[in-house]
Amino acid sequence: MIKLPNRKSLPVTTFRRSPRLGEDGFTLVELLVVLAIIGLVAALATPQVLRYLGSARVSTTTAQMRSIGSALELYYLDHGAYPAEEPGLSALVQAPAGSTTWNGPYIKGDGALRDAWGNPFGYSVSADTGGVVISSLGQDNIEGGEGLNADLEFRAQ
Repeated sequence: MIKLPNRKSLPVTTFRRSPRLGEDGFTLVELLVVLAIIGLVAALATPQVLRYLGSARVSTTTAQMRSIGSALELYYLDHGAYPAEEPGLSALVQAPAGSTTWNGPYIKGDGALRDAWGNPFGYSVSADTGGVVISSLGQDNIEGGEGLNADLEFRAQ
């Protein structure tokens, strides 16, 4: 026979509240100090993050222009000439009217024909060199500028 301990012999634990009142949570002053510190850190870090974002868009646009330049060279190999300014870069996505040697699309989607700021790339055929110029007007989409607003160009020959 198994003998169970007497109920009176089991230890009884009681939970008591701390006799010190007001120490169960954070005070309003402590919360405000923490929020002020978080605000200061955010204010100091935000300009640096935005600078990285701006330079990343410039790098992305430059890489896109190189990719479009490669697609234009494939177009040139198929047609013996770069697209005229009228169909422009859209000739890389859709066949120009009357084209019999088009083997595209040479680049996927119309989104690839926009810079990192969402503006369409400029395209011009250079009559003197026989090449083309792909351009972006930068963040402000206005000709000229410095820094993030500087114009970007890529020449394919």
